[in-house]
Amino acid sequence: MATDPSDRAGRSPRRTATVFTAVTCTALTLLATSCARGEDEAAGGQDGGDAAAQAQVLDEAAGSDETCSAEQAGIDEFDLKDMKVGFSQSEAESNPFRITETASIKKEAEKRGVELITANAQSDFAQQISDVQDLMSQGAEVLIIAPLNSDGWEPVLAEAERKQVPIVTIDRQINGDACNDYVTFIGSDFVEQGRRAADQMIEALGGKGKVAILLGAAGNNVTTERTKGFKERVEEKAPDIEIVFEQTGEFTREGGQSVTEQLIQSNPDIDGIYAENDEMGIGAVTALRGAGKQPGDVEIVTVDGTEEAVQLIIDGWIHGVVESNPRFGPLAFDAHESFGKGEEVPVELIISDREYDAENAEEELPNAY
Repeated sequence: MATDPSDRAGRSPRRTATVFTAVTCTALTLLATSCARGEDEAAGGQDGGDAAAQAQVLDEAAGSDETCSAEQAGIDEFDLKDMKVGFSQSEAESNPFRITETASIKKEAEKRGVELITANAQSDFAQQISDVQDLMSQGAEVLIIAPLNSDGWEPVLAEAERKQVPIVTIDRQINGDACNDYVTFIGSDFVEQGRRAADQMIEALGGKGKVAILLGAAGNNVTTERTKGFKERVEEKAPDIEIVFEQTGEFTREGGQSVTEQLIQSNPDIDGIYAENDEMGIGAVTALRGAGKQPGDVEIVTVDGTEEAVQLIIDGWIHGVVESNPRFGPLAFDAHESFGKGEEVPVELIISDREYDAENAEEELPNAY
């Protein structure tokens, strides 16, 4: 039942997904507009934003036709309310994405009256493996994992299989066999995010110029797929855009600033920067300011949708942002609940992400995170 990430990446986000559509509002009571969950039940709503607008919404034309059930996985059915849930966070909660992600998981557990135990690996992959094993030793009977890396999970997967602990992964994938190693992956179509970021860059530059890519951290599917989508779309639609620089900023603000400072020295005539998350993009703005650049001198496109990045669109420093919504709590718990009841859960649940640009940034700022 393994799902090849390259197959998902190549699919059109508007294709028909027969099993997914059938499951969304019946077997799986997931947070999508067609399921009519009330605003008071949605994640989000902070800072005066609209809770329904902030909540994750599934793309009913994406995802996977393959499903997983407790019977298929060889796991006894369960009532989630009676289970201890373990959540493994991969990165320090200084990043707005991780802050919001963890808060969403905790909020949903509290709302449902589910016992939750948590761990944070602080960007140390060996520590995350140890964390998840420790969560299971503390009695975690189901797991929600935000993986730091996609590879290297074999010790955890083997132990989870032995203990019959189902796993839902969020934001990043674990490379393994769907329904054997994990129940479902919940996240964005990262290749499509890269394509949409390229569309924004093409628009900003009028289809020609020199562009740098601030790569995310190595070893996970987010970086690989956001890069793939961006390059494919530029090659397809704007052959006069030249990608002249690529270097990792490790998804951090400090990394984005440092790499951009190097970029300005080696390519002072750079026209555009594609940062594979907002934190690196904000770091790039800091570097450009330090170099005496003005808003719009270098067009910046990022991915995430943090309040600070959207404000920088309003201020003229960032051209556009493709959202990657971190409010996973409702979908993650819904997936485990449905799985526990013996229902079929799609092995991929893909989120529909919005975009921010100069036309909507001020209006949508309260819905950023």
